[in-house]
Amino acid sequence: MKFSKLLLIALSISLFASCSSDDNDGPKGAYDNGFFIVNEGGSTSGTVSFSSNDFSIFTKDVYETENGSDVLGKFIQNIFFDGDKAYIIAGGSNVINIVNRYTFKLITKIDSGLVNPRYGVIKDGKAYVTNANSYDSVTDDYIAVINLATNVVESKISLNTTANRIVEEGGKLYITDPIGTDKLSIYNLNTKTLETPITIGSGSDSIEEENGTLFILRPSFTESSEIIKVKISDKSVSKITIPESQGVAGFLDIENNQVYYTVGSSVYSITTSATTAATTPLFTANPEIGYLYGFAVKNNRAFFADGKFTQDSKAYIYNLSGTLQKELTTGIGTNGFYFND
Repeated sequence: MKFSKLLLIALSISLFASCSSDDNDGPKGAYDNGFFIVNEGGSTSGTVSFSSNDFSIFTKDVYETENGSDVLGKFIQNIFFDGDKAYIIAGGSNVINIVNRYTFKLITKIDSGLVNPRYGVIKDGKAYVTNANSYDSVTDDYIAVINLATNVVESKISLNTTANRIVEEGGKLYITDPIGTDKLSIYNLNTKTLETPITIGSGSDSIEEENGTLFILRPSFTESSEIIKVKISDKSVSKITIPESQGVAGFLDIENNQVYYTVGSSVYSITTSATTAATTPLFTANPEIGYLYGFAVKNNRAFFADGKFTQDSKAYIYNLSGTLQKELTTGIGTNGFYFND
């Protein structure tokens, strides 16, 4: 009898713990386990779409669905995350909308201290957001430093160059310059100083960090495009030349130690240790993609944004064997994908 009672008690405790664990592992909100699609917008506000990973749920305008008549603002540029918050940059309205990343309910807005904000990263309770400023000058761009406890821009870091994409690694910010110089800017967060920039070639765009190396795509219409590799430890630079005969490279992303990059609507793949470009594409996406305006690779899928500005854009999701899995009608000027899982 005693053994039977003890066994029943043990089973009850086990079942309760199992149920509690299952509850904790459930979705954190309606927009968990899926991906957001940024639609830049044109003459009107931009939007954000959402799809579940299995495509069973799709919401064309998540922000309107959850926040009614409030608008995100013009030219939605980027989303970056911190904990359960998502920061949505509206460059044309000089505002960052902060929402809960799982419910997409508005928390607050940062609407001062920003002038044409572009991309952001977070480190130790602060956000660092590149600002293109006037667009008329190649020397007035800056990084806005935002205290996330108060959501106030507390200072600005002058760069004396143009600034676009930004990554943080090892307490340093690395900032690409798409038009101003041939340098990669470096800001040391510990010493609060700009370090000597690294010469990588003009027109740098996409930037990713993997295992201590920065991978930077440098598209070119006048010569061969390049993938620039910068070893962070010693700032050494090596280059992978993409054959000019293939065309102008567009986007770069890294997943599972593979570098994926696009030329037109073709996807190429090399390992992160490669020293030469691929000779043939992994696959070529739907030829109906007129203007590839965004690209990402995640969970063995490639995501393409067909950016249109006079009508709704489309997103195409392929597996890495080149089979189309889903086509989604999104919004004006689709430009990027952000994964919420």
